[in-house]
Amino acid sequence: MFGTLGGPELLLILVIALIVFGPRKLPEMGRSMGKMLAEFRKASTEFRRTIEDEVESEKAREARLVPPPAALPTIASGAPPATEGGPAGPAAPRPEPAPDTTSREAAPPADTK
Repeated sequence: MFGTLGGPELLLILVIALIVFGPRKLPEMGRSMGKMLAEFRKASTEFRRTIEDEVESEKAREARLVPPPAALPTIASGAPPATEGGPAGPAAPRPEPAPDTTSREAAPPADTK
């Protein structure tokens, strides 16, 4: 918005501050500004370190909750290992449905001689 401050702009600001605050008050203000900036840097560094530590501890917590992948079993018979979806080996036969006896007519008895 305002651009960067160059040498002439900084010199003008210092002259105005010297006129307004006087030669005795200006060094005290400079020291207090320096202390304030040092405290701000210290606090921001501490805050950043705290956030990074929390992120690392959260990653470690998630790593402990996820179990390691299990080793695949070695099968000598050549059949594929069982999966969650179904049984191992060939598919199990499906049972046939029971006949519906309610709609059929009775068959005549067979002649046996």
